[in-house]
Amino acid sequence: MGSEKQGFIWLSGLLFLHILALSTAEVLYYEFFVSSLLSFPPSLFLQESQFTKLCSTKSILTVNGSFPGPEIRVRRGDTVFVNVHNQGNHAVSLKWEGVKDSIDGSNELIQPGRNFTYEIELEDEIGTLWWHATSAWAAATVHGAFVILPAANEDYPFPAPTSDQTIILGEWFREELTEANQTIAPGSADAYTINGHPGETYGCSNDTTYEMQVDYEGLYLVRVINAIANETMVFGVASHSFTIVGQSGAYSRRSFTNSLTLAPAQVVDVLLCANQNVGHYYITARPSSGAHITNGILRYTTTSSLI
Repeated sequence: MGSEKQGFIWLSGLLFLHILALSTAEVLYYEFFVSSLLSFPPSLFLQESQFTKLCSTKSILTVNGSFPGPEIRVRRGDTVFVNVHNQGNHAVSLKWEGVKDSIDGSNELIQPGRNFTYEIELEDEIGTLWWHATSAWAAATVHGAFVILPAANEDYPFPAPTSDQTIILGEWFREELTEANQTIAPGSADAYTINGHPGETYGCSNDTTYEMQVDYEGLYLVRVINAIANETMVFGVASHSFTIVGQSGAYSRRSFTNSLTLAPAQVVDVLLCANQNVGHYYITARPSSGAHITNGILRYTTTSSLI
């Protein structure tokens, strides 16, 4: 479950993020490592440092060696400091989608060998936002969720979920993306991914499939992020419906739907009730105008005494 992570030993660059969240309830501390994985490490390190999907291996820019990157969790009203040390080969900056307050330096590239501290003052944002590299070629693999929980003395304005799960819809390219890829045309991806997993539909037996495990009669807050450039995505779970409770960092009026249509960079928070017959059900994501489809699995792990 979650993002797919591979170890690495040999690095051509390192971007270090030091995150400190100040809250009236607690202090949260995060460390991120954003790295450019070598195309030509010794063969002993090749498997550890590169990602293999669609039966081919390539190097990618990552955060902590994972695709998608790590999730940041804070509370409403926190102030978050992100100290970025860029020891990579390319200038990098991060964008914080949905943050209302202006962030000093957000339009400036962090040059190799330099560092910069983002100060993010949250106001009334709540729910799910996300962060990503500002350049299109880097954002394809450098992105992650920015989850804002209720303050310590607050409750959700809807039934309390059993747990929550973040799902990031991404894309994968066989070719190596570089600064020459300033834009990414719709339909140019070789595959789409759910939390970094291409699923079973692309003809490679080695590809992995995302799996979300649920308990019968559990209520799950699912945070769905469309991190795909220039693609509107349709997302659904077979035989299950959603209650929409939030969008892009704010609660919303509750509405019901059998599937979600997400514009590029859009985030939707939904409640999913695991109330079907115990078994497994396909999770699907596809572009609204294309034939490619990727799948995951929703799997029930326990049964109720009422069944």
